[in-house]
Amino acid sequence: MATPIKEWSKLEVRAVVRFFLFSKGTKPSEIHKQIAETYEAIRRKRLGLLRRGVVLQHDIASPHSANLTQQWLQRYGWEILPHPAHSSDLAPSDFHLFRPLKRHLGGIAFETEDDLISELRNWFDNLDVDFF
Repeated sequence: MATPIKEWSKLEVRAVVRFFLFSKGTKPSEIHKQIAETYEAIRRKRLGLLRRGVVLQHDIASPHSANLTQQWLQRYGWEILPHPAHSSDLAPSDFHLFRPLKRHLGGIAFETEDDLISELRNWFDNLDVDFF
């Protein structure tokens, strides 16, 4: 059964969250490549979204603030919505996402980082589209 059109935006948000979740140790050039690929995918599928503008929220981690990434974001006119450094406030997306994740992981002891990553991927893969 095909996914209804109104559900595509939820799928895209889910894809972006999963896409950037596991970026530990990622080089700035790889972050730039991922953002460019995401832009192209949105452009192909949802051109109307780009006409209204894109707002990207990220912190000031070095891959996000690298010159190449900043130049690309300026070139395509993406608005940056900064998240204050050392803020105790959660980003709106974090609040919705991390409370259920915390409940899911509560009481589980992982022996390795790979076990944790595997459990996270499993949890995200099994989320219903309506979650987003």
